[in-house]
Amino acid sequence: MKTSLFSFNLPESLIAQEPPLQRGSSRLMVLNRNDNALPEHLNMQNLPSLIEPGTVMVFNDTRVRKARFFAENAETGGRGEFLFIHPTVHGEWDCVVDKAKKRKVGQKWIFPGNVVGTITDTPSSDRKTVSLEPVPSESWFETHGHIPLPPYMRRPDNAADTERYQTVYARNTGSAAAPTAGLHFTDEILNSLKNRGVETAWVTLEVGLGTFAPVRTENIQDHPMHHEKYTVPADTSRIVGRARKEGRKILAVGTTAVRTLEASWNGDEPESGEGSTNLFIYPDYSFKAVDQIFTNFHTPNSSLLMLVSAFFGREKLMAAYDTAIKMNYRFFSYGDAMLIR
Repeated sequence: MKTSLFSFNLPESLIAQEPPLQRGSSRLMVLNRNDNALPEHLNMQNLPSLIEPGTVMVFNDTRVRKARFFAENAETGGRGEFLFIHPTVHGEWDCVVDKAKKRKVGQKWIFPGNVVGTITDTPSSDRKTVSLEPVPSESWFETHGHIPLPPYMRRPDNAADTERYQTVYARNTGSAAAPTAGLHFTDEILNSLKNRGVETAWVTLEVGLGTFAPVRTENIQDHPMHHEKYTVPADTSRIVGRARKEGRKILAVGTTAVRTLEASWNGDEPESGEGSTNLFIYPDYSFKAVDQIFTNFHTPNSSLLMLVSAFFGREKLMAAYDTAIKMNYRFFSYGDAMLIR
C-alpha cells in the first residue's frame, strides 16, 4: 500500500499552536463504524453521554519528561539541542540531536546544572548515545529541561505547557511526547463517565519517536517502527478480559492505548506485565482487543493516521478529515478530538 494514499493538504492555520483556553472544551467529531451516517459535530462536554454504560475506557497514564535540552560544546562554545528519548541498558541516553552529522563521538557538552554529556555512539543518522556525568536524577530533567513540543508547534515551550502538555492523570514519567488524545480529559469529565457506569483502566506506554515519526518509505509496509516500552497492570488485564467475556465494549483512548492492548493481547485479555512493541497497524489489520477509539486529528503520512484508517476505513476517514478541514477543526496535539464507535 502506498504512503501517498494517506496524504492530505492542511492549511497551516488549522495546526493548533496553543491548547484551547479551557481543557475539555474542544470540538468532538463522532463517527460510526458500522454505517455511512454523516459525522456528528459535538463538544467534549457531550462525551460522557455518548459512551454506553459498562464500556471500559483504557487510558495511557504516561507522563511526559522535560526531555528537551540546550547544551554548550565544551571545546567550541557552540550551542546544541538534545532530545532525550530513553535510557539505554548501560545507563546512557538515546538522544535525537540537531545538526547530527556535526555531533561526533567523543564530543563533550555542558548541560544546565553542570552536567557533562559525552557522545559515545551514533546508532542512526539523527540519533546519538550520550553518557551524563554526574548521572542526573529525574528532578534534573524537571528543573532544567523543556517540554518537548512537536516541531509543528512553531514556538518555544512556556509555563502553561508544563501543565497542558500533560494529561490530568499522568503519573509514570518516561515519555518524550504526550499521549495527546488524553489531553482533552478533565477530572469533571472523568467523574461524569464514572457516574454513567463507565469503567476505566490504565496502561503505560512510553511514547517515543516511533509513535510520531512520519512514514517516509514509498510503501507503508517498508516503514520500520521503533520499539516502545509498555506496562499492563494486572487489574487492567482482569477488567478488560472480564468486559470482553461479558460482551461489553473496549474503548481505547489514543493510539498508544490501542497499540498497547493489541500488542499485549493473548486471545482472551491483555497479558499483564512489562513488554516492548514495534507493532505497526495499517489497513487490513484485524483488531483483537479494541471496539472503539477516541483520538485526535493526525498528521499526513503518519503511522497514527494509518492506524485509525485501519480501524475505520481509509476512504471514510479521509472523507471525515476533508469535512474537518472545511469546518475548521483544529489539528494535531493541541487540536480537536474524534470518537469512532
